Amino acid sequence: MGALIPIALAFISILVALGAAALVGQIFALSFFVTNIIFMIGLAVGIDYSLFIIARYREERGHGLEKTDAIVRAGATASRAVLVSGLTVILALIGMVLVPFNIYIGLGIGAILVVVASVLAAMTLLPALLSLLGDRIDRLPVPLVRQAQARFDEARPGGFWDWISHRVMKRPVVSLLVAGGLLIAVAVPVLDLSTGFAGVSTLPDDFGSKRGFDILDEKFSAGNVTPAEIVIEGQINSPSVQAAIEALKTKLESDPEGAFGKPHPPEVNAAGTLLLLTVPVAGDSANVESKSAIRQLHDEYIPEIFGGVSAAEVYVTGETAYTMEFYDTAKRAVFIVFPFVLAMSFLLLMLVFRSIIVPIKAIILNLLSVGASYGLLVLVFQEGIGEDLGIFKQYDIIEAWIPLFLFSIFFGLSMDYHVFLLSRIREHYDQTQDNPGSVAFGIRTTGRLITGAALIMVAVFWGFAAGDIVGLQQMGFGLGVPYCWTPPSFEWS
Repeated sequence: MGALIPIALAFISILVALGAAALVGQIFALSFFVTNIIFMIGLAVGIDYSLFIIARYREERGHGLEKTDAIVRAGATASRAVLVSGLTVILALIGMVLVPFNIYIGLGIGAILVVVASVLAAMTLLPALLSLLGDRIDRLPVPLVRQAQARFDEARPGGFWDWISHRVMKRPVVSLLVAGGLLIAVAVPVLDLSTGFAGVSTLPDDFGSKRGFDILDEKFSAGNVTPAEIVIEGQINSPSVQAAIEALKTKLESDPEGAFGKPHPPEVNAAGTLLLLTVPVAGDSANVESKSAIRQLHDEYIPEIFGGVSAAEVYVTGETAYTMEFYDTAKRAVFIVFPFVLAMSFLLLMLVFRSIIVPIKAIILNLLSVGASYGLLVLVFQEGIGEDLGIFKQYDIIEAWIPLFLFSIFFGLSMDYHVFLLSRIREHYDQTQDNPGSVAFGIRTTGRLITGAALIMVAVFWGFAAGDIVGLQQMGFGLGVPYCWTPPSFEWS
């Protein structure tokens, strides 16, 4: 029964977040991906937070505390860690809201809402359920798991995590070089990271949308689906503007590369102040040819023709122009989001643990893990290593939205484990003033739990990687793979 409670609380948090997102959507248009991010993050953090509190409750009951006292003790320790972890995740997710694009803002808002709901559920609804159920949460036990749990005593040294923590602390320099060197080696391929957009060509051939696009491209020109849209604002009916419009149409029709089709008839508003000129562009909105055509239109043709026309302003929009602007914005946002997330995480951890070294260590380890995740993305998707297994599809680029998205999500979620582990170490150190013993105690008592929680993260994220869409494969793989190589023991190497 104890296994069902975290799942139930996760789904309750998801439903609450979906309702809150619906209310936000009445004011601000959210991306349709918001439901995906709510389910993904909700399952990950909702289950994790409940697991940590339930495990602490069981531990305190095992020490002989009465039910109410055990709930209070779990609330004063594990629930506090959940609150700090939730705040850390939220600060990292705020980084996405700082990017001035709807998809990032929508994903950030959805993720923040479900994290808030998960924290509130773990701190309020879960204690109430524990009070009602008490020791009945251990009904319907799994025999082998129950026997292992009965033999486990966190106060008694021994076991795998205790052994490995002492080995790491016995040779800290060697352990640091091995663990850190491994992460750095895996991160090296990030130097070849190439970002862009995966167009229709990356879809599986059996997709109806892919077959339809190929037919459209062959018979009618696919550029009619995602054309360039040229908006002209000003005195549309003035002779100079009309002459420039005709010159632009002629220029596009006679393009030597054949990148543009015949412009559609212009559309003018009733006031005569806005004109829309729609022009087909060769290829789909994400390929090199279409982007080159838009760049030539924006940087050469329009300045050349409208440069001396003061009565009008010209703007280029459309699907291809949008993806190009999104790509440029995502690159610029790195210099805002990364410093913000790192600075806020540092300040929060410094205030909570009253230390400068602890947050610096946590940030460095997380950056190494993020770098290793980026490196594996390059190896698996850009370089095609392992493509023969038929699991992931090789493509020349990583989707432009992936790196920033991965950083915000992974950096926040991985801080959970730092906070839970450090909280347990700090709690034991305050009681004993024994640093090596406290480190061993913290890893011994949280190692199994953190490993189990990480496996849950992997299962949730890799579920998205199992699809046929390249972008979703990259997202699921990029989020899931870091949890496979950062066990708690490496945290202290």
